[in-house]
Amino acid sequence: MLGWLASTLHDASDEIVARNEEYWPDFAPDTTVAAFRELRPMLYRAVAPFLEDSHENVREAAVIAALILAEHPALAEHRDHLAVHARRILDTSSYEPNRRVAWKALKTWGHHPPGPEPLSEEAEDRRPHSDGCGDLEPPF
Repeated sequence: MLGWLASTLHDASDEIVARNEEYWPDFAPDTTVAAFRELRPMLYRAVAPFLEDSHENVREAAVIAALILAEHPALAEHRDHLAVHARRILDTSSYEPNRRVAWKALKTWGHHPPGPEPLSEEAEDRRPHSDGCGDLEPPF
């Protein structure tokens, strides 16, 4: 469930919203996405207890979700604490998408992440759905 939440949060993250606005400036933002983004402080309170979970997979999913949630200005006070967790992801995780989220959070928050940025499966400068479909359209 935490992994699904992290994935959903990524789709509504500042980065993805900004990218959609860049590629489709006339596209009206979905009110569902805006409402979901406003839930970030409440969702953080639900995720935070799992940051120290004894199961590595649960803990990692909670950290990734929390890192994305902490984009919200109301959660900025948690970023220094989350930076410790982000560094742990970089030290222990072999899952590149999670390593990338952790690295980017540290960089964005001015915490000087170690080493170069982890590579993503698809290049950041590639248009979303280069097959012509928009982000809100099914790819079929």
